[in-house]
Amino acid sequence: MRLEGEAWQEFFHSFQREAFRLETLPGYTVPEEEDELRQFLAGVTRPPQELHTDTYLIKVREHIEAGRRMRRVHTLTSPLNDHLRFQFEWGYAFSAAAGEEVHILDFATTPDPGLPQQDFWLFDDEHVVLMHYAADGTQTGRELLENADPAPYVRYKDLALEHAVPFPEYYKAAPLDP
Repeated sequence: MRLEGEAWQEFFHSFQREAFRLETLPGYTVPEEEDELRQFLAGVTRPPQELHTDTYLIKVREHIEAGRRMRRVHTLTSPLNDHLRFQFEWGYAFSAAAGEEVHILDFATTPDPGLPQQDFWLFDDEHVVLMHYAADGTQTGRELLENADPAPYVRYKDLALEHAVPFPEYYKAAPLDP
């Protein structure tokens, strides 16, 4: 079942215990972020006040304050490209400050433990949503796997977390005050 727009938002925020994301691409094309990417490439830093005004970050804090856990692992092979540095400094640094547990698994230093080359979300170790992308990293859809056994995705989550490094340890960026 495809999840779009408001249906995706409702589904995403309905988890009870944990939301986990595996990210596998070296870059994601998000039209809404083009201006921010240009600013980053021009040497501009993200305004720290966005930690308290960005819709996603507000939701992350709400989930964390309600006792829910949000975790992600991004697999990559260093050196970091411009898009990954942008994602780290304008994305992950803020997500981590909001309470999301962000991890990096760098295949340049750690062998791939057998993870899929497929982005997905895993909610409460029960519901799997595959994330589909075009070759340029543009999202083409989200697919809820109905009646699927989540066990392989739970194993992928566990493997990724076991071999990954916490984002603040991997990328020594200036911490943000939550």
